[in-house]
Amino acid sequence: MTRPFLVVQLSDPHIGADWGEGDPVATVAATVAAVRALELRPDAVLISGDLADHGADAEYSQVRELLAPIDAPLHALPGNHDDRAALRRRFGIPGADAEPVQYAVELGPLRLVVLDTIRPGEDPGALDAERLAWLETALAEFPDMPTLVALHHPPVKTGIPIVDEIGLPPADRRALGDVVERHPQVRRLVAGHLHWTVTAELRGRSVFVAPSTYVQARLDFGTEEVRLSAEPPGFAVHAWLDGELVSYALGIP
Repeated sequence: MTRPFLVVQLSDPHIGADWGEGDPVATVAATVAAVRALELRPDAVLISGDLADHGADAEYSQVRELLAPIDAPLHALPGNHDDRAALRRRFGIPGADAEPVQYAVELGPLRLVVLDTIRPGEDPGALDAERLAWLETALAEFPDMPTLVALHHPPVKTGIPIVDEIGLPPADRRALGDVVERHPQVRRLVAGHLHWTVTAELRGRSVFVAPSTYVQARLDFGTEEVRLSAEPPGFAVHAWLDGELVSYALGIP
């Protein structure tokens, strides 16, 4: 059996947050220790949004410092708490200032395509025609290369009204599905934002939502507000092996 190619996904660390449920710096440090304890070293790290809670440069500098011991290439995308320009400054992401953070990179046997879903200053996400056109073009460039599409807001409906209100609008989810359906090389869409581990489908393609390295949300279909649970921080590992992609959600003791 060949060695799997590993992409570690960290999400929603919210450095700088004080939600009354633990220290986000301590939980990221614990997550990094857990990643370093894996039997195999990760080949790449994806951070799927909400790196910082207030979008401050100092928060992004702290994230980079905390993640440095993993010693793997870092690929970040913005969440609704992030500031695009500050994220670019601290992570060397291409593009200008506050324009959408969208790029593609080859990760060995996989291609990572990052799609920006944020509306600056708002919790809900959006995918306008311009962003979807960019995705269409990016996917068309390498039609035969297995691809991960990464975004912050998951293109799924949870059935929890308060959560769905701060997600992607139904029309935007359908439009994204139209694009993905035309590109069979997309093997999985990966996201964050929900502070849960969730698996779903979009037009027959698997969607994987990673847990937060900070705190998790409580699953309650009748709630009118987002509440936190006692579940531990977590992260995801996506393993590419012999043409198959397997995703794992791991909790931090």
